[in-house]
Amino acid sequence: MGHFTGPRSKIARRFGEPVFGPDKILEKRPNPPGQHGANKRRHKVSEYGVQLREKQKAKAIYGMREKQFRLFFERAKAKQGITGDILLALCETRLDNVVYRLGLSPTRAGARQLVTHRHVTVNGKVCNVPSYIVRPGEVVSVREKDRDMIAVVDSLKTHKSPVVNWLSWDEATMQGTLLSVPERAEIPENIEVQLIVEFFSR
Repeated sequence: MGHFTGPRSKIARRFGEPVFGPDKILEKRPNPPGQHGANKRRHKVSEYGVQLREKQKAKAIYGMREKQFRLFFERAKAKQGITGDILLALCETRLDNVVYRLGLSPTRAGARQLVTHRHVTVNGKVCNVPSYIVRPGEVVSVREKDRDMIAVVDSLKTHKSPVVNWLSWDEATMQGTLLSVPERAEIPENIEVQLIVEFFSR
């Protein structure tokens, strides 16, 4: 499955949020991209446009393509519960996102690279599938011979512990454990999941 490799700051300016992580350009240029971004008249956005924008934002945040995101929605829809909340929980428990939340990489793109380059293990076995869904009780770690990688060490210096309470981190063994599937209130991303559900339910 491919992932976005274009100008990330431009996408962040389009949404007006740091969807790919902290971005200094948003402070300097908060207006949308384009020649007339700063002065462009604001037209009323249709209901469809609002829903589409929210779906595109969620895809950008989690680094997912349209086909995969729709598959995740179908999986969420097939489960019992609130579809939007389940969708977000599935996105959060993707292996690349868990690696990011544990602080092993400062960005999801970097976390994805760690996974695809076979630096990450799940329950002691190498897993190079970014979309792998981590289950409660499973242990995620950097492969033992890669634990002194500069990128990982530097990232952990600024992320001493997971920023969410559904993950635990053992600094001594450099292992993280998924304690539970996150509830919507435990997920810090600014995403209106109901708009996404409405978009796919048209």
